[in-house]
Amino acid sequence: MIKVGYFLSCEEFGPLELLRQGRMAEDAGFEGLWISDHYHPWVEAQGESPFVWSVIGGLSQVTQRIPVYTAVTCPTVRIHPAILAQATATSATMLPGRFGFGVGSGEALNEHIFGDAWPSTDVRLEMLEEAIEIIRLLWEGDTKDYDGRYYMVENARIYTLPDEPPPILVSGFGPKSIRFAGRIGDGYMNVAPDGEMLSLFRSSGGGDKPAHGAFKVCYGRDHDECVRTAHRKWPNEGLPGELAQVLPTPTHFEQAVELVTEDMISDSIPCGPDPEPHREMIRQFEKAGYDEVYVQQIGTGHEEFFRFYKEEILPEFH
Repeated sequence: MIKVGYFLSCEEFGPLELLRQGRMAEDAGFEGLWISDHYHPWVEAQGESPFVWSVIGGLSQVTQRIPVYTAVTCPTVRIHPAILAQATATSATMLPGRFGFGVGSGEALNEHIFGDAWPSTDVRLEMLEEAIEIIRLLWEGDTKDYDGRYYMVENARIYTLPDEPPPILVSGFGPKSIRFAGRIGDGYMNVAPDGEMLSLFRSSGGGDKPAHGAFKVCYGRDHDECVRTAHRKWPNEGLPGELAQVLPTPTHFEQAVELVTEDMISDSIPCGPDPEPHREMIRQFEKAGYDEVYVQQIGTGHEEFFRFYKEEILPEFH
């Protein structure tokens, strides 16, 4: 039976609201939390972008049982992997046995802020592999050095370490990144109920490692109003291909999403009060073979959303 978790959006909500949602998700019976790691929102209407590591520290205090995963962190450009090794070790210490580190090759939107050139996909994956090597090396304890093609670490030691290192789950959407995830990751992350992608991950070394998926919804009493809200807040959900990886600013996304219609959003995001589209989306991930799926509520009305899922959705999957 697939596990159903909740997806905390750092692009749409401030830190205190995210903590409130995390607590409500646990109380409603969700079985885990994803939390995004961004420097910018995708579009101005989302309007937030708190520092994820501060929020994770808060989540360790307002939740008691459910695991927390970054979804996802790019550990290559914006923050050096040696610093993220320390951040994740501290997070795993504060969330013993319930922290997971989700990583990916990143988007220019978040990673170009220091003026670095945005690398090609192949280079980004090479950098990600080195970053993961450094993080796992430093999690071993003792003083470490690393001299790689992209990174150097000298006389570095992490003193605050969890009893067990957290799993590193790797996101991937194209064949290269999916094969990379199967070879390197302790699990897989995706945001589409795509069985072929998951099969490629498993055949590329992923085996029976856990696979996580995610999707967005906009629950509310008025279907059409929910569609309008989803279109206003998350039009970037309708962008195809690699645009999400290469556009550098929210302004560029604002221009691109002018091509996204309300009908396109309505076709891809469950909206409104009918429970069946919400259930069916979870079933699609389950049929594709995913072990866990994480749901994000767009807009307001989270008290009603969590009540709706507790009563109408989660019982089918528990």
